[in-house]
Amino acid sequence: MPTVPVSLVRAHSYGDLIALRTAIEALLDPLGGMGAFVKRGDRVLLKPNLLTGARPTKECTTRPEVVSCVAQLVKEAGGKPFLGDGPAFGSAYGVAKANGYLPMLEELEIPVVEFHGARYEAVGEAFDRLRLSKEAMDADVVINLPKVKSHVQLTVTLGVKNLFGCVPGKMKAWWHLEAGKDAERFGEMLVETARTINPDLTILDGIIGHEGNGPSAGEPRDLGVLAASGNVFALDRALVEILKVDPRLIPTQRAASRLGLNDVEINYPLLMPQDLAIDGWLLPEKMMPIDFGAPRVLRSTFKHLYIRWIKEPMATYANRSA
Repeated sequence: MPTVPVSLVRAHSYGDLIALRTAIEALLDPLGGMGAFVKRGDRVLLKPNLLTGARPTKECTTRPEVVSCVAQLVKEAGGKPFLGDGPAFGSAYGVAKANGYLPMLEELEIPVVEFHGARYEAVGEAFDRLRLSKEAMDADVVINLPKVKSHVQLTVTLGVKNLFGCVPGKMKAWWHLEAGKDAERFGEMLVETARTINPDLTILDGIIGHEGNGPSAGEPRDLGVLAASGNVFALDRALVEILKVDPRLIPTQRAASRLGLNDVEINYPLLMPQDLAIDGWLLPEKMMPIDFGAPRVLRSTFKHLYIRWIKEPMATYANRSA
């Protein structure tokens, strides 16, 4: 059985950027540092969780402070970072702006790209082809930057689920329609999406998580955790153990086990999951169906297009006129 390293450290604040960067460097050190993943000239996609701009104080998205520290390390390794995501509603730029990313992006001269879809052959056999972001698939390096959150449809969302953001925005609703009636098929689609994108590195923001009725209607919860691994499936297993959530409740965990992706021995070079384990992590009060009926898909698509092409441009125009 192969051995996979998952690095875990404590971190309690976003406010001290020097301390945060030091923690991330310590996190990556057992994995060989950023230089083990990024070479000079590499185009590096930074893929945070940019779910929504609607609740910027509720820890629904990856913190810009974490992304900033990672971007600095990428640049120092000689890489050329760019930031991208495929929010379900609105644009990556609009959601990043609402969550305070712009000062960091401007200071480090990091462009934001909007994802455009193309069809790619899946790694597994269950899905012939998957429509994924060209920008993610064409990057030399993908650094996955998820947020720890509970989820009303999937129990928790971690590294694997974060890569669903590499599916172009309105396509997400159609996946809920096509595969959502079968939780096992939907979970397998998420796992195959993650396996096809195959992120080089996942760095998870668990300093403050989002518990309860996530991914956006819950509340912040201090966790004090940063995690990193070159294997996104192993990283998710470690976090599930830290949260003390039964993996059988999580469709992506069940799918990864069925496909043999959890058949690895995890090596923890720093802290162990039990060193960081918490009690009483809140799961959703009531789970919601994964499937979206056709009317909901149409509403979701309309909302995405309205925010992307009407609401965000109007807000930009209003700010320029002020």
